[in-house]
Amino acid sequence: MSRCFKAAAVAALFFICARADAQWIKLKTPNIPRRADGTPDLKAPPPHLSGKPDLSGLWRYEADPYTNNVTVDLKPEEIPAAVKELFKQRMEDLGKDDPATFRCLPNGARQVYAPSGWVRIVQTPTMIVMLYEDLTSRQIFMDGRPLPTDPNPSYMGYSVGRWDGDTLVVESTGFNDRTWLDFGGHPHTEALKTTERITRSSFGRLDIQVQFDDRALYGRPFTVPLHAEFVADAEMLEYVCNENQKDIEHLVGKASDEKKLAVKVPPQILSKYVGSYTFKNPEDTNQVMHFNVTLAGDALSLDIGGKDKQEMVALGENTFSMMGIRIDFVEDKGRTDHLIFHIVEGDMKAVKDR
Repeated sequence: MSRCFKAAAVAALFFICARADAQWIKLKTPNIPRRADGTPDLKAPPPHLSGKPDLSGLWRYEADPYTNNVTVDLKPEEIPAAVKELFKQRMEDLGKDDPATFRCLPNGARQVYAPSGWVRIVQTPTMIVMLYEDLTSRQIFMDGRPLPTDPNPSYMGYSVGRWDGDTLVVESTGFNDRTWLDFGGHPHTEALKTTERITRSSFGRLDIQVQFDDRALYGRPFTVPLHAEFVADAEMLEYVCNENQKDIEHLVGKASDEKKLAVKVPPQILSKYVGSYTFKNPEDTNQVMHFNVTLAGDALSLDIGGKDKQEMVALGENTFSMMGIRIDFVEDKGRTDHLIFHIVEGDMKAVKDR
């Protein structure tokens, strides 16, 4: 079973999965291009099936920083006040009402761009199937049928696909409104339509754009760019949300409670922590996240890749809190060397870039 790290309101800021040993750990992925030393050649040309790029394989989606806030590129006036207030409230409540993360219901539309763990794509000429670690799946019909006109709303919706040159275009509708669009808590209605454009630019990479169109809530359609990396020489393991659940019991109080414990830290000390930090998953070194720490006045903030900035609350000269997650800055030889996120499943270390 995989162990999934979820942080910032436990699940809201980022989603990292570290791998446990798989049953076939010594089995290399067959029929993939390899270099002379036997390592996978992920920059090789993509394979083809029936004249079209073959998307089949095991993939790791990379959608940060949109996993916390899918609307981060929208203008404030394009988000209704009621939606902004609901998002703010869910963040204040530490995300504990997330029906997927803590109630163990399917991710729904969020699975389209921020799936739980790795994704197995199986491609045939008439259907593409996406299998997820949480035991959900999607069927993308490629037989020319239209989307249903009056669908019975479901968690994973209804999907049809077509080829636009070498790009797979997937349209999905019929989602129920019980799920969140992101880990931060943005809602959607049953009018939501998603359009994915997926291009296999090399053997080891999918370039993806997902458009969300929910005119009942948002002022215009908006698009999330992301990519996926091919996972070689490993296998997907099932992830059962309600098995060994450890998060929900720790989600007590409110995100703003930490401000009651705040202390004053001189700006000259805070300035030492300003900079960029890189996290590499120790069990999957291809999985990398970049954080930026900035200082405004007497407050530090942290963002992922330049988006979705969140203020940190000082609990000491080198200890901070952000939406319930403790963050420590660690020095080496008088210089800030790295920061550590302390979360339920374990510590995450991000090294300061030089």
